[in-house]
Amino acid sequence: MSKVKNVSAQKALDRLKAGNKNFVANKLNGELQDAARKKALTKGQNPFAIILSCADSRVVPELAFDTGLGELFVLRVAGNVANTSTIASIEYAVAHLGTKLIVVLGHESCGAVTAAIAGGDNGYNLNHLLSHITPSIAASRNKSVNAVVKKNAKMTCDELAARSSIISGAKGLKIVPAYYNLGNGKVNFL
Repeated sequence: MSKVKNVSAQKALDRLKAGNKNFVANKLNGELQDAARKKALTKGQNPFAIILSCADSRVVPELAFDTGLGELFVLRVAGNVANTSTIASIEYAVAHLGTKLIVVLGHESCGAVTAAIAGGDNGYNLNHLLSHITPSIAASRNKSVNAVVKKNAKMTCDELAARSSIISGAKGLKIVPAYYNLGNGKVNFL
């Protein structure tokens, strides 16, 4: 484990909530996006939060949380699934960068969840990806897309801890499910 000190999970969560409030109000601050910031980041990174988000082009965590370069460690994969590669990447940020907050960000009208609910043969690779979502369909009482998206975010949080001793053993780490509303950009922390 790295000796890098980072902000606490609660402070990181508070920063995300404040940034999302700015985004919803159309008052992005645009800080930490200039040449000086780019140059400073050549020496290393110290993101205050890890975001496991869907690859959907309508969901951009850096904007949704009003952050600048180097502030978020973002992983984007359809359905925000915890596969071996996303878990390994998260482990890197936890173990080597000292990041204390992981947010699993699902979103309204997710196409991957819609495809998983619909079932059928989508080809080898997509079927494999969707297999990570099917347990959330089975566990959800309400089979609507948005209900399953929320269940999937919650179950992915549990899966991150269950499948990684690095994540489950990290002191002060918090894993939080969240839901992005497409129409207004508001993030609900579940």
